[in-house]
Amino acid sequence: MMNEPGKSDRSIVPEKSPNKAGSAAAEGTEGRDLAKGSLRQQNTLRTQSRGSVPSALERVRAVARKDKGTRFTALLHHVYDLEMLRWAYWQLKKEAAPGVDGETWQHYGESLGENLLDLSHRLQRGAYRAQPVRRTYIPKADGRQRPLGVTALEDKLVQRAVVEVLNAIYEEDFADFSYGFRPGRSQHDALDRLYLGITRGKVNWVLDLDIKAFFDSLSQTWLVKFIEHRIGDQRVVRLIQKWLRAGVLEEGKLTVSEEGTPQGGSASPLLANVYLHYVFDLWTQAWCRKIARGYLLVVRYADDIVVGFQEQADAERFWRELKERMAKFQLELHPEKTRLLEFGRGAAERRQQRGEGKPETFTFLGFTHICGTTRKGEFAVVRQTNRKRMQAKLQGIKHELRRRMHDSLPEVGAWLRAVVRGHVGYYGVPTNSPALRAFVYVISRYWHRVLCRRSQRGHVPWERMKRLLRRWLPPARICHPYPSGRVPVTT
Repeated sequence: MMNEPGKSDRSIVPEKSPNKAGSAAAEGTEGRDLAKGSLRQQNTLRTQSRGSVPSALERVRAVARKDKGTRFTALLHHVYDLEMLRWAYWQLKKEAAPGVDGETWQHYGESLGENLLDLSHRLQRGAYRAQPVRRTYIPKADGRQRPLGVTALEDKLVQRAVVEVLNAIYEEDFADFSYGFRPGRSQHDALDRLYLGITRGKVNWVLDLDIKAFFDSLSQTWLVKFIEHRIGDQRVVRLIQKWLRAGVLEEGKLTVSEEGTPQGGSASPLLANVYLHYVFDLWTQAWCRKIARGYLLVVRYADDIVVGFQEQADAERFWRELKERMAKFQLELHPEKTRLLEFGRGAAERRQQRGEGKPETFTFLGFTHICGTTRKGEFAVVRQTNRKRMQAKLQGIKHELRRRMHDSLPEVGAWLRAVVRGHVGYYGVPTNSPALRAFVYVISRYWHRVLCRRSQRGHVPWERMKRLLRRWLPPARICHPYPSGRVPVTT
């Protein structure tokens, strides 16, 4: 979120006002009485197709937009509606790993009508039971393991339906600078808004925030209070509590905790956004209106947050008071990963005058952001693939190529094409061409080395290898435009 040039530096009011209730809404969830009101809506459109199911929630969306204090007391019938459940089923990933029940998407779909009817009846009479989440781990760029929860298929399905219903409400409340896991918003939207906020705004300092073990630390008690501020249908609230209390199954041992929400389910990203909406977003908006003396830029993607400041005093006070705010809701800023650094237009010149080195860099959504210049000498933010992430990705590809050493060339080539296409599709932003070329070059060397080791006489001439590379590997090209040509359209 950022000010438009030429407007007041003290305001961070977004282009689309996220919540007229402002700080009052946050205070309501911190101990005051909940806002009164109810909506006993009917499902005015019984749809016959998956694509038109969300239109049944238009009335909910309209009321949420009109009155920020309304508590919705009749929502469950949207969830157990057969067309909603059928739509949610088709939104699930077909090849996703099964949960503790071993149920797969394909097997469940063989008797889809009967299964959905039974699930709908169980939801209506309160007989639905959430199953434990199966714990698995994926490697992180720093060598650590990130815990993920594999949810049972019916839990995924119901969560997807509940998320669709709750999105109709919360999308009218969430702040404009919040981008994570929201409909119509992507990581590149957040990256572009950050780029424009730094290059066009009065940013001299950047606070790179990292919440320590956020998904494992958030308070389930506070989360339920936040949800009840808007959701008065206790049947929906109990569904969410069932998922929170289902526990985690790891190596045959069931663990139930009163803190955190397992990552991996459909509901987890929305619950995280709700939590940070009340803990961070509303507080930040109020802080800016009442305290900030200069320009403020905020971009949040789930628990990954960057805040830009014009004044160093604002940045230091914000950081200090945010620690207290987070502690109130059982969260903690990571002491090593949270940093305040001088960054922005003029930062390099000011540091040079003081006899200091180049401005520090920071990482956001996989990109290292660097103070640079254009060919004309104007200030620009250079975005490059984070080195640790790229090295970890390349090591994974190297090991997989060894495992596939004796597979056919078309099989390996098709797999590498998908890998490179996905990488370039995400990291193909302006100023990142050198990193893209390096990524494709290293992969081509790894593949050539593996092909040469398939047998003692298996040396592959480089001329033949170049033909294989042209056949299978996509070019390392920029596929995203400059932010100035994209953000005004999508925001």
